[in-house]
Amino acid sequence: MRDAPNTWNLLRLLALMLTLLAAGLAPSAAAERTIYLTFDDGPLPGTANVLDVLESEDVPATMFLVGLHVEAGAERRALLKRAKSMPLVTVGNHSYSHARNRYKDYYSDTEAVVADMQRANGVLGLTPWVNARMPGRDVFRLRKTFKEDISVNAAQYEREAVDFDFVSASGFLLYGWDFEWVHKDSGEPVQSVERLVSEIDHLFRFNRFTRRGKMILLMHDQMFQDRFDGKANLTALIRALKSSGYAFGDIRTYEQ
Repeated sequence: MRDAPNTWNLLRLLALMLTLLAAGLAPSAAAERTIYLTFDDGPLPGTANVLDVLESEDVPATMFLVGLHVEAGAERRALLKRAKSMPLVTVGNHSYSHARNRYKDYYSDTEAVVADMQRANGVLGLTPWVNARMPGRDVFRLRKTFKEDISVNAAQYEREAVDFDFVSASGFLLYGWDFEWVHKDSGEPVQSVERLVSEIDHLFRFNRFTRRGKMILLMHDQMFQDRFDGKANLTALIRALKSSGYAFGDIRTYEQ
């Protein structure tokens, strides 16, 4: 009879494992709740606040920076230098021109797209392999992860795929995203922190991300300006996610 409790516990563990397998989840995957914080378009007003919060909260994040914005002045160059000096911050390439927000025209010339990305490398001081995000497009070109942006029409989809393939072959690891903290044209966040965390909780219940258990969260530096209480909002988001049991991942370990 001494072995009965151990036998019962073993049966319970076996039943749990069978339940997880039936749901298409391994135990480790079921437990993983990792968020990758990513910030686009900097350096801009708001970037300094982002870096302040990342430093004070001691969490990893990726800053996908635009070469043209770095060249806007000494203050912007100082923000790049600061970001690159922070051990938990990965500086990524978000193009030189950001397509000047004319995406269809930008993705009509493959050689020009590759040249624009490489020009940004020079400004940002990055060498292959470079973590990058294409302007205006949710695409992945990684060693184990491949995904197209299905938000564009089929003809554009096929045309642009060539650009992404050539950029990838030129030494870039391309990251899209799973969810976005949306902002207005002014930069003001749309969702409140409470609403955003609720939406993230909901999405993790379904766990339908590009890689299971891992959410890449897209945000933009301009959302975190003082006039939008940017520092307070980002701090509140990170602390709410911590208290909900989420881990924060380094983009360089995304495929591990």
